[in-house]
Amino acid sequence: MNTTIRRLSAVIMVMFLALMVSTTFTQFFDANRLNSDGRNVRAIYREYGNQRGPIVVGGQPIVESVPVDTPFKFQRVYSGGDATKAQMYAPVTGFFSLVNGTTGIESAENTFLNGQAPALWVDRLQNMLTGRATQGSSVELTIDPKVQQAAWDALGGQRGSIVAVNPKTGAILAMVSKPSFDPNKLAVHSTSQAGQAYQALLNAEGDPLINRALSSLYPPGSTFKIVTAAAAVEAGHTTPTSLIPAPHRFTLPGTNTQMRNFGDEVCDPSGQMSLDAAFIMSCNTAFADLAVQVGGDAMRTQAEKFGFGDPFRVPMRSAVSGYPAADGFTPDRVALSGIGQGDVTATPLQMAMVSAAIANHGTLMQPYLVQTVRDPQLEVVQQAQPQKLRDAVSRSTADALTQMMVDTVARGTGTGAQIAGVQVAGKTGTAQTTATAAPHAWFTAFAPANDPQIAVAVIVEHGGNLANEATGGRLAAPMARAVIQAALQ
Repeated sequence: MNTTIRRLSAVIMVMFLALMVSTTFTQFFDANRLNSDGRNVRAIYREYGNQRGPIVVGGQPIVESVPVDTPFKFQRVYSGGDATKAQMYAPVTGFFSLVNGTTGIESAENTFLNGQAPALWVDRLQNMLTGRATQGSSVELTIDPKVQQAAWDALGGQRGSIVAVNPKTGAILAMVSKPSFDPNKLAVHSTSQAGQAYQALLNAEGDPLINRALSSLYPPGSTFKIVTAAAAVEAGHTTPTSLIPAPHRFTLPGTNTQMRNFGDEVCDPSGQMSLDAAFIMSCNTAFADLAVQVGGDAMRTQAEKFGFGDPFRVPMRSAVSGYPAADGFTPDRVALSGIGQGDVTATPLQMAMVSAAIANHGTLMQPYLVQTVRDPQLEVVQQAQPQKLRDAVSRSTADALTQMMVDTVARGTGTGAQIAGVQVAGKTGTAQTTATAAPHAWFTAFAPANDPQIAVAVIVEHGGNLANEATGGRLAAPMARAVIQAALQ
């Protein structure tokens, strides 16, 4: 009898041990996989059954979770349901969708918004002890609503992007991308409606779901001449007043291809001019030759100091702006890179950060979108602190480039950005894409030049409404002016 009991006890103990191991594995080691499994209906109901935290701009929520009479309990509402305002912020906020997942801030700050971030463990413990429903934290953005509205209005119905940052801190003041979309259509609880709305956006002309400010790479055109000039001055190759070659036409090294200036103009009858004068009138042949003289390695090093070659995390990850690697990078490609063509690519955020670094006496700051995270009791959980990334150029070089950019707006290609009583420093760009497509119109700037409060980059794809007649000075510079004025007011 005792032997039988002992055997039965051993079997029961083994069964309990197996049950404990299985439960531990399921609840601990395999929890993440099960929670993220799309077939896990409980995870979906739990996510939507809690009140997700708001996204706040200028002290007002632009995204909220409102109670609804459905099994999901709460629904995400963007800009109070106003489609136009929701589109204005959509590239930043992204969307929170039952069918299509999350993007933008909704994705990057998801654990704070849904109340599950490790920093909120005290709140979660209190909720467990009191039985109170989980509530997400509020995420307050750095976006200035006046600057955002000005950028949205300035771009109008044209495709492109405008980004504005505080050069001293890296705080992003505006981020606009067009065409955009209404995230309210993706936040509905009807899976069929949400799926159809998403598919319609995927098929829409102009890729409205793409945040062009962060994710689109363009040839930066003549705005990249800031980098070329910086490389030349930093290397001791030249000074703003030094004479450099500025031929009517420039033959790309190792080829029979001739580079021309815009409109085939003659930069200077003597065939040479100062670096400052070449910058002011944006002389292509001068900067192509200058890039070859500086060399691909020094050009690459300088570009990387401005942020090329690495993504920015704001907290969303940007595309990587690129300056080509040394392998196979021939002198003719180096020449093209000097005017921001050929193999060079940049996001609008990257070109805003180039201007921001010059404005900040050569110091490149980490760009960021989230200023403060507050728990449901409005206690600060996380507060952004400005962070230096690196010194892009010396202070003396930054001062020299600032003066060149001021001269460009005062009496060069960037006069469209002039503001009465304010010294604006800027650089135009007109970037060729293909032999048949109209060029992109660029402008990047900062102001006031003596105490910069804002740095901005504008791109209008394929010349916008002006098509082949567009230039950065004619089309993009006035848009930058409107954004700067909104910030300074």
